[in-house]
Amino acid sequence: MTAELVEDRPTPAPDRPVPGGAHRARPTALPEVRWAALSALAFLLAFPLDLAGAPAWAWGPLYALCYAAGGWEPGWAGLRALRERTLDVDLLMVVAALGAAAIGQFLDGGLLIVIFAVSGALEALATERTAASVRGLLDLAPAMAVRITGSGGTSTEETVPVARLRVGDTVLVRPGERLPADGTVTGGAGEVDQAGITGEPLPVPKSVGDEVFAGTLNGTGALRVRVGRDASESVIARIVAMVEEAGATKAPTQLFIERIEQRYSVGVVLATLALFTVPLAFGADFTPTLLRAMTFMIVASPCAVVLATMPPLLSAIANAGRHGVLVKSAVVMERLGEVTRVALDKTGTLTEGTPRVTEVRVVAGSGFDEARALALAAAAEHPSEHPLARAVVAAARERGLAPADAAEFRSVPGRGVSAVVGGRKVEIGRPAAVLAEEDGAPDPGPGGSLREPARRAVAEAEAAGHTAVVLLVDGAPVAVLSLSDRLRPGAASAVSALERLTGTPPVLLTGDHERAAAGVAAEAGIGRVRAGLLPEDKVTAVREWTAAGEKVLVVGDGVNDAPALAAAHSGVAMGRAGSDLALETADAVVVRDELATVPAVVALSRRARRLVVQNLVIASVCIGVLVVWDLAGHLPLPLGVAGHEGSTVLVGLNGLRLLRESAWRGACAAPDPVHRAV
Repeated sequence: MTAELVEDRPTPAPDRPVPGGAHRARPTALPEVRWAALSALAFLLAFPLDLAGAPAWAWGPLYALCYAAGGWEPGWAGLRALRERTLDVDLLMVVAALGAAAIGQFLDGGLLIVIFAVSGALEALATERTAASVRGLLDLAPAMAVRITGSGGTSTEETVPVARLRVGDTVLVRPGERLPADGTVTGGAGEVDQAGITGEPLPVPKSVGDEVFAGTLNGTGALRVRVGRDASESVIARIVAMVEEAGATKAPTQLFIERIEQRYSVGVVLATLALFTVPLAFGADFTPTLLRAMTFMIVASPCAVVLATMPPLLSAIANAGRHGVLVKSAVVMERLGEVTRVALDKTGTLTEGTPRVTEVRVVAGSGFDEARALALAAAAEHPSEHPLARAVVAAARERGLAPADAAEFRSVPGRGVSAVVGGRKVEIGRPAAVLAEEDGAPDPGPGGSLREPARRAVAEAEAAGHTAVVLLVDGAPVAVLSLSDRLRPGAASAVSALERLTGTPPVLLTGDHERAAAGVAAEAGIGRVRAGLLPEDKVTAVREWTAAGEKVLVVGDGVNDAPALAAAHSGVAMGRAGSDLALETADAVVVRDELATVPAVVALSRRARRLVVQNLVIASVCIGVLVVWDLAGHLPLPLGVAGHEGSTVLVGLNGLRLLRESAWRGACAAPDPVHRAV
C-alpha cells in the first residue's frame, strides 16, 4: 500500500483548533472503507456465480464493479503521481489486477483488488485512530460556558460559546461540569479531575490562585475562573495543533526510505518486464509467464517498507501529547531517542521555579530601608517574566507594597533588568554582573564605596545556599535580596532515569552561583555542575559536547536557556512557566512541568525507533520470502497478494502499538537502559 494514507496530510491551518466541537470520525465515514466494502460485496456476489458456471453476463458486471470500486482511487492517485514523474506502487497493483483480467483471470484479479482495497481501508482506520486519539481531546472541552459579568451584587450570568471567551473574562464552573478555558481560580474551591491533560490519576484540589485547564472535570464545589488564554491557545488546542503539525513532517529514516523507493520501484518494473519477455523469447507459455511476472511485481513492491517508519513515530507523538508532552515533529521524536547526554537548567526546571525572597539585606550607608528597597526592586522586576522577578514582586505584595510604574524597562539575559522608577534608574541582577567595578556611577553614600559591603552581603547569602541578586539605584548598590527555591517532586528519580537512559550522568547548567547550584545538584543526585554561566556559556558547553560526538538534550525554561535549546541536538522546555522564547525554540514542551515525563518521552522515542527497525525487518523478510518463492517455485497470485498485503497491515498495526496507555506507563516506570537503545 502507499504511504500516502499516513504521511501525505494537508498542512494544518495556522489557526489553532478551538475546543468544543465534534471531532471524532466514524469508521464508515472514511471513503477507503466505503469503497473497500463495495468492492468486497461485488466480489462475494460474483465469485459463487463464476464457480457455479453461470453465464458471463451474470457475474461479469459484478467483477467490473469490484474492479472499479476497489481500484479507481489508487489507480487515479498512481496516474497523478506518474504525471509528476514518480512511480506509485499503488499503480503497480492496479496494473497487475487489470493484467490478470485481460487474460481471463477475473477471479485472481478481483481477489487482488479486494485484498488491496481492504488493506488500504485497514490502514486508513489505523491512521484515523492515531489522529482521533489526539483530536478527541477537543471533545473534552464544552462548547458553551457561563460567563459572569458585572461585580458584587450586580453580577449576572450569561451562557456564551467558548469561542467568544476572552482573556480576563470570569466563568462559573459548577460541580460535574468541564472547564471551558485555561485560567486561574478566583473564587471557590473543589477537586478537579485533570487526568486527560496531565495524566494525574487522582483529582487535584483547586482553590484561589491555582491554575486550571480547559476540558478538565470539576468534581466538587463551584469554581470561578478567570480566563488566562484564548480557546485556540488552550493546552488542549496546543496539544492537538502541535501533534497534527508533527504528523505533517517526515523523519530522516522516512525521507531516506522515500529516496530509495523510487529507484527500487523502477527496478521492480524493469525486473517484471524481464521476467515476462525473456521466458517468452525462449518459447514459454504466455499465460503462466504473465501471471508469474505480475505476481513478482506485487510481492516485490515496497509497500510495507514505506509504511515502516511513520506509524510508530506518529503513535509515540500522539501518546506523548495525551500525557502533556508536545513533540513538534516526527524528526524530533526520532532524535530524542538518540541523546547520549542531558543538560538541565536549575531555576524553573530542576526546581519548582517559584522561589521566595527569604531576606532583604540593606547595604549599610545606602540610606534605604527594607521596604523602600523591596518596593523599588518590585517596580523594576514587575514587567519581567523570570521566576526570580515574580518572587520579588510577590514578596513586595505580601508586605503590602504595590509596585510603582516603571519606564524604559530593559532585560538583558544572564545579567538582569533595569528600569526608571520615579525618575531614578533602578537595576537588579546577578552580583557578578552588576557589581563589576566598571558598572554604575560613583557611590553616593558616606564613607566611600558601597560595593564592598554589598559583596559581603552577597557572600553571606550564597554561603547559606541562597541565590543573591543585587539592587542598584542610580548605579550604587543599596540592597541584596536572598532567594531560595525548592527541588521539584520526583526530580531525583528523573535524574536517575536519565542517567540510566543515556549512560552518562546529567549535568547542571545554571547562571546561579556555585554554592546554590551545588546544593540543588546534591539534592537531585547530579554530580557535575557548571555554575555562574551566561547564555553564551551554556551554548559553549553544548557545543563542546557536540564536538566530542555527544547528542545533547537540553532541558530549560527561561529566556537565557533559549540559545542552548537551539544549539542542542534536542531541546525540551518546561511549558507551564516557561518563557515564550524557550517554548518556541524547544523541540518539545512539557505542559505539566513534571521532569518525570522527560525520561519517559526519551524512552518512548527509543521504543518507537526499535519498532521502526522491527517493521523494516518484517517487511524485508516478507518481501524476500515471497520473491524467492515466486522465482524458484510457483507462488499463486492470490497467495502472493495475501502475503504482500498481510505484511503491510502487520507493519502498520505493529507501529500503532505505541498508542496504548500501557506504552506510556511502561516508559514512565522503567526507561530502557542505554545498552538497549537502537
